[in-house]
Amino acid sequence: MKTTPVTANAFQLTRLGLVNCYLVRESDGLTLIDTGLPGSADDILAAARTLGAPIRRILLTHAHMDHVGSVDDLTAKLGPSNVELAASARSLPLLQQPPNKALEPGEPAGKIKGGLPGIKTRPTRLVAEDELYGSLRSIATPGHIPGHLSFLDERDGTLFAGDALICVGGLSICGWTPWYFPSNPFTWSKPTALASARKLLEFPIERFASGHGKVQPGGIPGLRTAIARAST
Repeated sequence: MKTTPVTANAFQLTRLGLVNCYLVRESDGLTLIDTGLPGSADDILAAARTLGAPIRRILLTHAHMDHVGSVDDLTAKLGPSNVELAASARSLPLLQQPPNKALEPGEPAGKIKGGLPGIKTRPTRLVAEDELYGSLRSIATPGHIPGHLSFLDERDGTLFAGDALICVGGLSICGWTPWYFPSNPFTWSKPTALASARKLLEFPIERFASGHGKVQPGGIPGLRTAIARAST
């Protein structure tokens, strides 16, 4: 697993050259955003040791396999009482084994797609829209899947976008990614994904750190360009 500094506060951990999770430094230790594919736990723990701080929190953007794949292994190795597992309330049914894919009232019709393996570990903290979780402002960004959250580090403007945005071949909205990284088959509601991207224009974003691809600079102008491509 490759470790790449993002800012003084954050580090990107990349497996297989394409699947990212992130360690974010807080005053009491580290927050891990997503856990990557199954089998990533030992590499994540090794990266935390290199940074010289314990993982205090695991924060999930959404329930797909490449984001929750190592949750159970990590919590077992860290000790369930030593780490807080946080997710959105809407993600809870999708994190069950087996997942409950029923849509909730008011959600657009469409099939919830992508691998949903569920996890055995139950979240101990539910993160709500606009909540400040440490240094991270939670932003509801559904579209790729219901319950998706992105997180803005208010110290430096880094948006941890999960799969709401994709950073393969530049910045794009999930559902409008390059042909060599097809996201359409795994996106539940493209109109909702586009609305979520437009919502992000309200925030002081400097860079984009997503679940796939290199961290992209460009801030709001770059996001406007991605939205314009998706809107044509």
